[in-house]
Order: sequence, then structure tokens, then C-alpha cells
Amino acid sequence: MTVTPPAAGFIGPVKRSVTIAGHATSISLEPVFWHVLEAAAARRALPLNALIAQIDALRIVAEDPPNLASALRSWILSDIQAITSDTHSQQG
Repeated sequence: MTVTPPAAGFIGPVKRSVTIAGHATSISLEPVFWHVLEAAAARRALPLNALIAQIDALRIVAEDPPNLASALRSWILSDIQAITSDTHSQQG
């Protein structure tokens, strides 16, 4: 099987400012992660800042908390895996 680049190509991180618990912070994520995060917020009928704040709250109580960007990427992958698993189990 051949490995191919992403359809949009390889694009480096984009810094965006978000507000978490009333405080502005900057997060650098690749555009593909921003798009998936926005879609996840929409599926949950949440503003993007609210979803990020919820993920941040989970990150903070972790035994060895990663930085916020790493936590977001990990959460996104986990969310996609859960959706994929749900889709496969419904088809079976």
C-alpha cells in the first residue's frame, strides 16, 4: 500500500487565540486539527472555546498533563477513533 500526502498538503501549525475561563491564550495547531476540532464542537452544539475549555479541564487533572496543543491533538484522535468505532459497530 502506498502512502500519500494529505489532500491539502503538509501545512505547519497556525496560531489562534482562544479564551479559556476568561483568559486569552494562543494555541498552535495544524489547520487539519483546527477543522476537526471545529467539527467536533459543532457536533456537540458547543462554541469552539467551550470545547477547548472542557478538554483543558480534563488535561489539567491528568497525572502528567501535556501542553494544551498536545492534549487537543490527543483528544481529537481519540474522538475520531470513537466515531470510527461507533460507525463500524453500527454497520456490523
